[in-house]
Amino acid sequence: MSHNLEIKNGQASMFYVVQKPWHGLGTKLEEPATAKEAINAASLDWEVMKVPLFASNDKYTIKIKDKFGVVRKDMMGKDGCKVLGIVGSQYKPLQNHEAFDFFDPIVGKNEAAYHTAGVLGSGERIWILAKLPNDIRVIGEDISEKYLLLSNSHDGKSAVQIKFTPIRVVCQNTLTMALSDGQITRIVHTKNMPQCIKQTHKILGIVTKRYDDIEASFKKMVQIKMHKERLSEYLSLVFPDPSDPENERQVKQIEENRSRAEYFFDQGAGNRIKGVGGTLWAAYNGITEFIDHRRTARQTIDRHLNSIWFGDGYLTKARAFTIANDRSETWLN
Repeated sequence: MSHNLEIKNGQASMFYVVQKPWHGLGTKLEEPATAKEAINAASLDWEVMKVPLFASNDKYTIKIKDKFGVVRKDMMGKDGCKVLGIVGSQYKPLQNHEAFDFFDPIVGKNEAAYHTAGVLGSGERIWILAKLPNDIRVIGEDISEKYLLLSNSHDGKSAVQIKFTPIRVVCQNTLTMALSDGQITRIVHTKNMPQCIKQTHKILGIVTKRYDDIEASFKKMVQIKMHKERLSEYLSLVFPDPSDPENERQVKQIEENRSRAEYFFDQGAGNRIKGVGGTLWAAYNGITEFIDHRRTARQTIDRHLNSIWFGDGYLTKARAFTIANDRSETWLN
């Protein structure tokens, strides 16, 4: 299977605990990792720095004012050294060890455990999953494990982000959703960033409350039966009509997306569990399964992960959750 995870010293740049990822790559750790162990095991023990940018022609070379390139220190002067992003003078790199330290207070309280971490591309984005205790039992044996996804970019395009990522055990769907719109979950790369990081110990209480809300939402969804009209309405909201109805390619793609999501609503892994079939919970998971497991031959693993966690796939799943949550209030009454 094609992948594009960075390989360093013969190992993919990631680690995992207990269960091997679907692509079979990475370093296995027998116990949940400390921040230092996570960095070393995932081959993330490198730093980035800002370097000046220059423009030149046949006669002149000039320094570009207030613009810098972000590069890996361990790659400077080597073939394949890549500029990860272009940033301004106020941009302050958040090193990988600082990003992992973000979770240390929570892990130290045994409220979470490092589970999986890795890098996408050449280092443009690093990520870590932390597993939380006390799984969500939606109904019967339909269980979702609770995770937090922390990501940090070195391309200058995004802040540090934290997202809820429950994983439905029966089908391994990642039900990724935003934590909130507050600054506590989006830390901008500036000179004040270290202070912001220190304040994030407050997040544990927010996480606990938010996961309680998510559990309540899941259990509400499983109570709602989806007849044909409801399913059609739900899918048309998640996959809205194109802005240009004359664009045949877009129209065909949306129709295909709705059709595939409807197929997984009926045939998806776990959607035949007693009490699940025919519910809004099944419809929501039909969409997430379609998004998570539709990787094409042209997609490498890191591009697929980037889509379902941060890109178009993530946006679709987040929209599916929001709409299902909103419709629950109407359809239950």
